[in-house]
Amino acid sequence: MKKCLLLILGIYCTVATSTAQQKVIDITPSSEADNRNIEIALEKAASYKGKPVTIRLSTGIYDLSRSEAIKKSYYVSNTTSESENPDPTKHIGILLKQLKNVTIDGCGSTLLATGLITNFVLDQCENITFKNLSIDSSDPAQTEMEILENGNDYLIAKVHSTSHYQVENGKIRWKGDGWAFEKGIAQSYDREKDITWRSWSPMSGLTNTVELRPGMLYLQYKQKPNITPHTVFQMRDGIRNEVCGLVNASKNIRFENVNFFYLGNFGVVCQSTENVTFKQTNFSPKPGSGRTNAGYADFIQVSGCKGKVQIMNSKFSGAHDDPINVHGTHLKVVDFISPKQIKVRYMHPQTYGFSAFLEGDEIELVNTNSLLCIEKAKVVKAQLINPREMILTLNHALHPTTTSDKDIVVENIIWTPEVEIINNDFSRIPTRGILVSTRRKILIEGNTFYGMQMSGILVANDALSWYESGPVYDLTIRRNTFIDCGNPVILIHPENKVFNGIIHKNITIEENVFDFKTNKDNAIEAKATKSLIIRRNLFKIKEDSKYDSSDLIKTKDCENVIIEGNTIYKDIKY
Repeated sequence: MKKCLLLILGIYCTVATSTAQQKVIDITPSSEADNRNIEIALEKAASYKGKPVTIRLSTGIYDLSRSEAIKKSYYVSNTTSESENPDPTKHIGILLKQLKNVTIDGCGSTLLATGLITNFVLDQCENITFKNLSIDSSDPAQTEMEILENGNDYLIAKVHSTSHYQVENGKIRWKGDGWAFEKGIAQSYDREKDITWRSWSPMSGLTNTVELRPGMLYLQYKQKPNITPHTVFQMRDGIRNEVCGLVNASKNIRFENVNFFYLGNFGVVCQSTENVTFKQTNFSPKPGSGRTNAGYADFIQVSGCKGKVQIMNSKFSGAHDDPINVHGTHLKVVDFISPKQIKVRYMHPQTYGFSAFLEGDEIELVNTNSLLCIEKAKVVKAQLINPREMILTLNHALHPTTTSDKDIVVENIIWTPEVEIINNDFSRIPTRGILVSTRRKILIEGNTFYGMQMSGILVANDALSWYESGPVYDLTIRRNTFIDCGNPVILIHPENKVFNGIIHKNITIEENVFDFKTNKDNAIEAKATKSLIIRRNLFKIKEDSKYDSSDLIKTKDCENVIIEGNTIYKDIKY
């Protein structure tokens, strides 16, 4: 390590508070990578053994380098399969492990990643706050270029200054520290409409590339679609081998006034954690940067958590997948070892490796086709025998009708959180705005969804595709505004293959505004739901549309449905 330790820590001091002596550790940025600077501050914080500590960053830019990162293996929900990424090692900029009562106050500073890294990991921590901070990258692994000219068989494109490439023998290779790709996945951005969508990739069918000058490319094709000038292409590969941040097996974690200007090749993943808050956070490209996207995939992924998840007064713009996804995980029963012991397996390729069950947890055994619970039990012992499989010892013998059923999955019903998503803005999203599947109370209120290319809100539950559980028992969607979102705007869609009974219940959709600037088939669609209330919503549609409430609201296999007081307004200005 080249840096002198005298540069690392500025001042250690104590500051009196009204309740206790608050320790403060001050850091100043150095002329080199700051990974080690912050690491030493965290070691000092750990020495206070749980007493409240604030690590305070002197305002500036703190460089987090891949070459200086901590290398440690973590299995992370919804990321990569063994074939995509055989080595789960992460390159970690900041690692907080088994720390309590620590606040990292950025004081307006930026953590600037160089190379593909996991910016932070919180592992087995409690009462941790990140605040007044920005997270960005000097070489984002998503490249961008704007089309200046569209020819019959060519494009001329201006490459964003943070997108690094190499042209050799007529081929282009996008690259950075720890990442590179030639083909990849693309998304298009329309500056005038301020929307994005998944699209044809300008790397597809490319026959020749010429660098006209640095940052200006001539791209030639045998055949290509017509491209509107000033379309911005956002390009990436599909491997999620790092994440922006991981919150693992922790409690009481809070992000406040944090800008996530770039989130690496996945977002902030919270798994097996109790109580997480995102308040006044900004998930969008840095203003003035010229960039139009901020992340590979989801922005916030909440998998197998409990307590309360609060997301409020925040902005979500420029993702390549769903901004918010809250769910559990169904593991398939692959062997009834004995009446009181089962072997379960992670089935989706991109989720595995962490303990989905702990001693004392309660479970439901669920039929994969009907998504209905057939038996409950308590876990008295849980063993992760390999990254894919666990053996669960239960508190009682299972019924013979259960053990004879070959289509059974298991959900942990303790690790399901209450959710509040309030007063947030969603835009530039190619998919849904919010996915949520949890049996505890959910409130989605006061949010604005603009131009989602799919549903603004999706309530699913499945045991055959993503294996994302579970049923929803208390959901209120209130006073949100949906502007020209995909069809249907709100989708209640459990993925049961057969209907043997109700899956979701107690869902209220009220006092929302659905603003359709183009013709849509329906606003709300629900199936297999009991006690569904849809009331006092306003549907703004084009003046020439012929829809009525029966066209805009559709239900299937539902019970106790109340539809009342909704208004259709035909707007002549469209």
